[in-house]
Amino acid sequence: MPDATQTTAILPDPAPGAEYDQDCARCARLASFLAEVRGRNPGYFCRPVPPFGPAGARLVVVGLAPGMHGANASGRPFTGDHAGILLYATLHAHGFATQAEGARRDDGLALLDCRVTNAVKCLPPDNKPSPAEVRACNGYLAADLARLPDGGAVLALGRIAHDAALRAFGQKPARFAFAHGARHALGRGRALFDSYHCSRYNTNTRRLTAAMFDAVIAAAARHLREAGADDGR
Repeated sequence: MPDATQTTAILPDPAPGAEYDQDCARCARLASFLAEVRGRNPGYFCRPVPPFGPAGARLVVVGLAPGMHGANASGRPFTGDHAGILLYATLHAHGFATQAEGARRDDGLALLDCRVTNAVKCLPPDNKPSPAEVRACNGYLAADLARLPDGGAVLALGRIAHDAALRAFGQKPARFAFAHGARHALGRGRALFDSYHCSRYNTNTRRLTAAMFDAVIAAAARHLREAGADDGR
């Protein structure tokens, strides 16, 4: 089996609209569910949620999908829900965000050399996208991750995000076992880091603690520093 660092990945064809299409309705179940939620909550964003942060950032965080009363309401990933509390506080602690809180889309939060996106851009029923929906959205993720510079890092929050990121790089997920704290070489000096999702369930049950999450982002930050030193930056 060839080493991942020596594999030339072939990206899937980007979906229409490159890394984002605010009018995408490719998944009938998700489009129908969004229409239903919009009817109950007319003030919610209720559309595919765009990535957040600068294109070409050296760190890309890949989550699962928008939360009902978080990103689906606010229109910004991990904004307005419990998962965003730990995510943005930890990114800020490592210099990837201008502030530790991100509760509203207009709160002034900006990301620094970091981009946050999701494997699935639309809110799924019960927070569970189907495998077909994850694959249908993968072209958007592939187009976004195609901007990742050499020496960059991807942080996958959970197994579905892990698998989606690997498919976006043209890799077979079966070759890269998901495990919290795992690191996988993607070639061209890039690396994929795995973490349990920073969901309320995982943090309440202490499957994921703040210290565990901090350690993974610290590892990604260290990778970027070392990659920058190798490039003479």
